[in-house]
Amino acid sequence: MGPTASGKSALAMTLAEQFPIEIVSVDSAQVYRGMDIGTAKPDAATRSRVAHHLIDILDPTERYSAARFCRDALAAIDAIRGRGRVPLLVGGTMLYFKALREGLSQLPAGDPQVRAAIDARAAREGWEALHRELAGIDPSTAARLAPGDSQRIQRALEVFAITGQPLSTLQGGRRAAHAGEFEAFALMPQDRADLHARIAARLDDMLAAGLVDEVRGLRRRFALSDDLPSMRCVGYRQVWQTLSGEFPEATLRERAIAATRQLAKRQITWLRSTDATLIDPAAGNAVQVLAEALCCTRVS
Repeated sequence: MGPTASGKSALAMTLAEQFPIEIVSVDSAQVYRGMDIGTAKPDAATRSRVAHHLIDILDPTERYSAARFCRDALAAIDAIRGRGRVPLLVGGTMLYFKALREGLSQLPAGDPQVRAAIDARAAREGWEALHRELAGIDPSTAARLAPGDSQRIQRALEVFAITGQPLSTLQGGRRAAHAGEFEAFALMPQDRADLHARIAARLDDMLAAGLVDEVRGLRRRFALSDDLPSMRCVGYRQVWQTLSGEFPEATLRERAIAATRQLAKRQITWLRSTDATLIDPAAGNAVQVLAEALCCTRVS
């Protein structure tokens, strides 16, 4: 695990050169076909050298959930072990890691009509107003969400509208996702300035590689809208807003970097609350620490 741009994928590939590993992607954006540049998706040559799972399994018009991720990941893990190899889960979607390791809450399925009504209200009143409403309904959930976190505010209000109960109450009871145990490691950069520089450099590489043209092409190929999870991904959302005329192109880089930094901050905050072994990627011992753990791994 680790925040965006911390070097997870490169580390996984280094380990795959030494151990019989297959990689299971834990990334809510890499599941989408055609979203290659902005997700830093491993290219075809990389995937031909090392098997990767849960990449390119959906069109960007589709929705993916933590529940489906758990089903897909556990199936991939069982298949990898059946081949006598080691599954290495790699990514930065912390909700998926949490669901896999701790279980899933008994939450209702989404309701398109309820979501549409919430979106209509947000268009009239703004997400900050809906965040204030959520604070009155479910203070603990509202406290951990930013006023602009539209996707999660929408979900919390949707759950309350469907069930009449706060999201935080329903999340109290979880069912186990898997009986086995996972050994968890997290890249935790100590030098925030270095991480910010890596984020900026990676975004520059994405823009130079044609991220804007990639989103243009997706808009031509698929019936996309800005409320789809695929187009809410960091980077894609900012490009979408630029192409839709909401913001001038001159602000794209600055806004995308700011959004990516905010994502990294949320990821780091969550990782600090886990029982994962924390590794500073700048210390230079990440390969050694994980290699020692892999040497002790036994495939059942």
